[in-house]
Amino acid sequence: MNRRELASLAGLGAVAGTIGAGPLKLAQAVAQQAPNNPPRLQVAALIYPRMILLDLAGPQTVFNLMRADVHLVSKDRSPVMPDVGVPILPTMTTAECPADLDVLFVPGGLDGTVVAMGDPALTDFLADRGSRAKYVTSVCTGSLLLGAAGLLRGYAATSHWYVRDLLADLGATPRAERVVVDRNRVTAAGVTAGIDFAIEFARQLRGDEAARLFELVLEYDPKPPLSAGTPELAGPGLTDRVLQIRSSVLASAKDAVAQAAQRLKI
Repeated sequence: MNRRELASLAGLGAVAGTIGAGPLKLAQAVAQQAPNNPPRLQVAALIYPRMILLDLAGPQTVFNLMRADVHLVSKDRSPVMPDVGVPILPTMTTAECPADLDVLFVPGGLDGTVVAMGDPALTDFLADRGSRAKYVTSVCTGSLLLGAAGLLRGYAATSHWYVRDLLADLGATPRAERVVVDRNRVTAAGVTAGIDFAIEFARQLRGDEAARLFELVLEYDPKPPLSAGTPELAGPGLTDRVLQIRSSVLASAKDAVAQAAQRLKI
């Protein structure tokens, strides 16, 4: 066994020894394995009513492992109610958010996204911070909100499968992929792709070894029980059923995209 292998095993042992000590110590132990002990990332995650909690929680877990300071940003400090009814407390307002960020992150949730797209205070905030952020990122329909802020024009991007094609109306090039990296724009498909996004993002910033370590710590080894997570796997019958169930909000999303495109003169 060479020195590199021994160092890796020693690092894993240090991480394993902190698992019972809580997530903060675990994150600190994992972060110590990153080369050159890079500075803490400054991440602003926009939170808004009726967003999908899992879109935030998955990436936030990995951001934590990456030694990031994650600011949960909202228009005010009132609790934000996501899809599952567990309130989230913002840590700062849009006015308080640092002007210069390492990462701007927007989770999705179509019902909430549609409303947020029509809120100039939110789209102006995203346009301002996104113009200077080192990385502009999203999960699920969060990419529509980025697009409504003019941040995806000229970039390849993805979103939840049932609205992905709408990205073209916002000046983006839709890609049917779990994670799309185009320069400093990193977008992910629906909900569960948020963990794929976060691991890929960690790989981009921290390297393969750290990202592999994060996968192992999180036991990230998905095996869908029914393999019906995409239209291609589910088939046209089930896909059409989902589109019918979501027809009302999908129509609202198209209208919101059309209004944003008109405002952005796309």
